Amino acid sequence: MSSLDIETKRKMREMNATEMLQAIEAQDETLSMALSFDERVRLIVDEAHSAFTTSKVGGLITRAKLRYPNADLRQVDLIEERGLNRNTLTAIGSCGFIEQNQNVVFQGFTGSGKSYLGCALAKQACRNRIRTHYVRMPDLEEEWVQAQDKPLGASKFLKKYGSFTLLVIDEWLLDRPSGDFLRMLLELMERRYGSASTVFCTQYQQKDWHQRLGSGVHADAIMDRIIHNTIWIETGSYNMREKIGADQE
Repeated sequence: MSSLDIETKRKMREMNATEMLQAIEAQDETLSMALSFDERVRLIVDEAHSAFTTSKVGGLITRAKLRYPNADLRQVDLIEERGLNRNTLTAIGSCGFIEQNQNVVFQGFTGSGKSYLGCALAKQACRNRIRTHYVRMPDLEEEWVQAQDKPLGASKFLKKYGSFTLLVIDEWLLDRPSGDFLRMLLELMERRYGSASTVFCTQYQQKDWHQRLGSGVHADAIMDRIIHNTIWIETGSYNMREKIGADQE
């Protein structure tokens, strides 16, 4: 069964059945001789599906543009000083919050691991074959400015960022948004509200958000579309960068 003629291989590649072809070619003729036809086909399909899934997930992780592509919720350091709860991380790691169109906020001091946690959660979503994207808020603003100079650029920008099933915005409110960018954030949150999930990584507590957003009607509207359906996770004040640096000395 592992010996296929050139034309058959060509047809399989043409049908995008590369994983199936590789599984067939990798099957050991001697070891599989004792298996029935159905059993051999089942093994081939299982191996091909595994390869397909791995490739699919890898592509999603690459396209998500994670700041920390090796981040993993299963490897999060749960030292007591951080105050992180394993049960909470396990719960969000199931990605059930995405099915319910909920948001997640990682809030804590500089160096407390917010970005790592955001990337780890994004990677977990990719493993569940969920279309995900990571962006720093300063980069988001720069991209928005550039988009406005292109034909239909603003529309395409909003369509792009509104369509990700999970969007991770790191360094949320690091700079105070104003003008067109503030109005864009309201439109983006409106498009994502009730239909997608957003992860915010920020130094600022919820009580400070309104002021950082300008304290006006746009601030009211943006917060109204975020805070009522959000899981808040404190990452504390313990500096993980210092710990990692000390551990490497």
